[in-house]
Amino acid sequence: MSRRTEQHPDPTDPRIGAALFSTWRVGTPERQRQTAEVIGRVWERRPWPTRDLLGYHVYAGRDGSTLMHYSQWTGARAYESFVGTHRQERVDEIDTAVPGIERVELVRYGRYRSLERAAGDTRVPGLIVTVRIDFEEGAQERREEWVDLVVKALGDDPAGHAGLVSAHFHLSTDGGHVLNYAEWESAGAYEAAIAAPSTDSWERVRTYPGLRKVTGSSYEHTLGLVPE
Repeated sequence: MSRRTEQHPDPTDPRIGAALFSTWRVGTPERQRQTAEVIGRVWERRPWPTRDLLGYHVYAGRDGSTLMHYSQWTGARAYESFVGTHRQERVDEIDTAVPGIERVELVRYGRYRSLERAAGDTRVPGLIVTVRIDFEEGAQERREEWVDLVVKALGDDPAGHAGLVSAHFHLSTDGGHVLNYAEWESAGAYEAAIAAPSTDSWERVRTYPGLRKVTGSSYEHTLGLVPE
């Protein structure tokens, strides 16, 4: 069966072969809460679909209108099997309870590298920030180099990012962009880091050739589901 958990997911779990992120637009904070609660009930009433699904987590956007979904799979084939056998019944029940959900996008990723929390760090993230970095056509092969620059910049500026718990860099399987899933101590800590003076390392990150667009969103973890 499915059970709820307050624990945040571990993107570095070596069993993960496919990481899926999707966005739903639901319209209001009340509908965010309602949809997350319905998702929890729908999943708890059913058996966990497969041991190849390691965890499913839902986040409420601070914009008051969106939900982000992050699911961890042992591989892409396991997800495709779920779509063919178990997904639609869940979608139908959720849509009946909360009509008008707009499913904006679902993207598949593989994790490239992470800046993991320090040993002994027991902070519970108070804010999740995702940053999507789109690259121009022909520059996709440079995504890993760009991520390496970001990790170096973070290492060169520990004081400016003291509130950062961890950062996990994912490459979209279509080759087009990078997604950074970052855990922050709090919204205040994130805002302080954004306001901090830039460094030479960060200027190299921001002016890296081939960058097309950078889009950031912030969330709070609202529902975690794992197998019993």
